[in-house]
Amino acid sequence: MKIYGDLGSGNCLKVKYVADQLRLPYTWVHVDIMKGETHTPEYLARFPKARIPAVEFADGRHLMESNAIIRYLARDSALLPQDAFVQAQVDEWLFWEQYSHEPYVAVCRFHMVYLGRPSEAREPWRVERGEAALDLMDRTLAERDWLAGATMTIADICLLPYTRLAHEGGFDLSARANLRGWIKRCEGALRLV
Repeated sequence: MKIYGDLGSGNCLKVKYVADQLRLPYTWVHVDIMKGETHTPEYLARFPKARIPAVEFADGRHLMESNAIIRYLARDSALLPQDAFVQAQVDEWLFWEQYSHEPYVAVCRFHMVYLGRPSEAREPWRVERGEAALDLMDRTLAERDWLAGATMTIADICLLPYTRLAHEGGFDLSARANLRGWIKRCEGALRLV
């Protein structure tokens, strides 16, 4: 399998973390979105949505959208437990991440890291929603070690990259002890430290 992505992107890191955790063999193909590499004729022929991450499987099939990719890769593994209700909880977090976390925390980080803007230039409404997302995670993790089920799942992996890099988007995690503890648990489980 070939994974097309940028190691600076949290969405791409999700796919890498799952593939590494499951010891799936892959080749990483670096794609620089800032240089327009997702819009070349060659890339668009494989991935017409012009986005990363993207995966090309050995049989020629292609898949895009980070959460769809990690859900597919994790099937029949401990990262996506067989219990139907736990799977629904995992999906709940995957959808929440894309609609209530990533558009705020990750976009603030993109503006600061990729576009070089200062934290003061962040859109206040986006910062407010990012803070609310991080607060919700912190409150949730006061009651449990993992977001869905009794062990780490792709729900945790999907939220880890942009949460652990939230400071690069101007967000302060110092008062969120539950969230910081969860990050350390995830990093340990994924052998990132």
